[in-house]
Amino acid sequence: MLYQQTLNQPASYSGVGLHSGNRVTMTFLPALPNTGIRFRRVDLDGKPEIEARVENIVENNRSTTLAKGNTRVHTVEHVLATFAGYGIDNAIVELDANEPPIADGSAREFCRMIQTAGIVPQDEKRDAFVVIEPIELEMGETVMTLFPDEGFKITCTSADKQGRFTQFYSVELSPKTWERELSHARTFCFYEEIEYLITNGLIKGGGLENAVVIRDDAVLTTEPLRYPDEFVRHKMLDIVGDLSLLGRPVHGHLIAIKPGHAANCELVRRIAAQMRKPIVAVQTFAPPPPMPKAASAPAASVEEARAQIGAIDIHGVMKMLPHRYPFQMVDRITMMEGNRITGVKNVTINEPYFQGHFPGHPIMPGVLQLEAMAQVAGFLMLKNAENLGKIAFFMSAENVKWRKPVYPGDVLVIDVELTKARGKIGKAKGVCKVLGEIVSEAEVTFMISES
Repeated sequence: MLYQQTLNQPASYSGVGLHSGNRVTMTFLPALPNTGIRFRRVDLDGKPEIEARVENIVENNRSTTLAKGNTRVHTVEHVLATFAGYGIDNAIVELDANEPPIADGSAREFCRMIQTAGIVPQDEKRDAFVVIEPIELEMGETVMTLFPDEGFKITCTSADKQGRFTQFYSVELSPKTWERELSHARTFCFYEEIEYLITNGLIKGGGLENAVVIRDDAVLTTEPLRYPDEFVRHKMLDIVGDLSLLGRPVHGHLIAIKPGHAANCELVRRIAAQMRKPIVAVQTFAPPPPMPKAASAPAASVEEARAQIGAIDIHGVMKMLPHRYPFQMVDRITMMEGNRITGVKNVTINEPYFQGHFPGHPIMPGVLQLEAMAQVAGFLMLKNAENLGKIAFFMSAENVKWRKPVYPGDVLVIDVELTKARGKIGKAKGVCKVLGEIVSEAEVTFMISES
């Protein structure tokens, strides 16, 4: 298929969200060429939209969540997999809640929506990304390698940590193989996970009608398994959905062992990095663009900061935090919602502390990871109007644990949850991760004071 495609007419479906349990009506709408896939929250003022792009991923633990500003849409992977499976490039997904309906836990109902709507070609050509060299990813038990290939093929092995229900499947993706081989595979979980999921409110809309439960060697389901290897096929369904966040089809052969949403999304980031390589090479020989002058930049207001809360770049960070080189330990805020915030620190070999910590074996000092947690936590407090222009002073740290070394080239992701805020004192739980693995954690206390 050389040309972009969209839907011929709208199609709707109503149900409940798996994680939220909210009743929701979802409508697929046609869209103009080069629109991509967009989620539109019609239940919110202004009907805000979120593009299905890798830069809008904010959470990918048990499902994939997208956000832009204050707007979020959870569990998007099955819907995205359906569009990608049929080769639909442009569509609007209207929702009147924060999560698409889970239906029966597969993409079967979404396929029926596509069949009802019909598919039509558009005048614009489709721009696929052709893998030019292998892309490798290791994250915990997950190993993924994407090789060059003429089409898009997935070869996958799945199993739990005890090696139960180890399954293998391989398929060349096309609209026919998507519909026949992958779309009917349902989501699944292990019985021992259910108590945790229920206690933490993560499956308010879950049940045997929309998920398969594995207990020891038994499979609990309201109907027989749809495929003898349904579990690995559902993992592949998730891969198709998550990889579509690249924003264009991929020509390559993906070999995946024990995949999950976090690894899928990290792989998309690495594909995007390879996709940008030719552009970066050209820019290397071009004069650099002029840097914005800090002195002429208007002072940030709380409203301006909140308007960017989906992602705040280094300029926004520096407007809120007083820290500067060489003690600026956060480069970007990627998520800020309620009492939770996520920041990013790009650890480069140019960090001055690597000269002495340690010569020939550079490792980021643990105390600086602790400082990064404190700065991100302070950002969360300083965003409040009453704290504008003040400084957050680090007071103490408890239950500090350093689990793995952080090396040059790592991207430190700092997740912080504010657990207590009373007057000028705040307490927070911080966790630093690299490639999804915890490298350090602590409980920090800080005080807001006049600058």
